[in-house]
Amino acid sequence: MSQLSMEQPYIQGVVIAIDGPAGAGKSTVARRLAEALGFTYLDTGAMYRSVALAALRDGVDLDDGAALAELARDVVVEHSDAIRTPEVSAAASRVSVHPPVREAMVARQRELIAAGRYVAEGRDIGTVVSPDAPLKVFLTASDEERARRRAAESGEDEQEVLAAIAERDARDREREVGALRPAEDAVELDTTGLAVDEVVERLAELARERGLVP
Repeated sequence: MSQLSMEQPYIQGVVIAIDGPAGAGKSTVARRLAEALGFTYLDTGAMYRSVALAALRDGVDLDDGAALAELARDVVVEHSDAIRTPEVSAAASRVSVHPPVREAMVARQRELIAAGRYVAEGRDIGTVVSPDAPLKVFLTASDEERARRRAAESGEDEQEVLAAIAERDARDREREVGALRPAEDAVELDTTGLAVDEVVERLAELARERGLVP
C-alpha cells in the first residue's frame, strides 16, 4: 500500500497552513485571511468533495481506493453548491481515508502551492502537505459551536449534525494517512465565541510577526 511521507522532497512556495476539524471556521477564516494578505486561497476540502461528487455521479464504489485515486488525479475541482450537500460531505469523509486518494491529492496540492503564496486549509496541511510552512495554525471550537455553525449552513438538525461531527472526528483522527492532529509547531486557536474578523486579525498579526507580509 502506498504511503505518504513527510520526508518526500518537494518544492514549496510560501504557505500559511490552516488545519482543524469540520466546523472550526477554517474555510471562512482562510478565505478572508488570503484576501487580507493578498495571498491565494486553497480549499483542499473542495478537492476531496469534488472527488466524492464525481464518484457519486459515476457510481464509483466509495470503498474502492484505486478507482477513487484515478478520479482524484484528474477531477476538475468544483466550488459549486453541489459539493456542499450533506450527501457529498459524508461521501468526502469516506473518500479521504484511502491512502491512494490522499497521495494523489497531496501531489496536486503541493504542485499548486510550490510557486505561489497561499493560505491553504484542510486537515493535514501542516503535517503532511506542507510541513515546512512558516506559519501553521490549528483552529478548533467546541463540538456544540461547530454543530451550530454547520447546521446553520446546511439547514440540518443540530443534534444530527453534532452526532455526524463526532463520527467524522473519530474517522479523521484514526485514518492511516493524514490523520487530524495539530503539527507540533502549530499555533492552536479556539474560535468558540470569536468573530471571524477577530480570528483573521490574530492570524494576520502572526503573519506579520514572522515576516511573511510587510
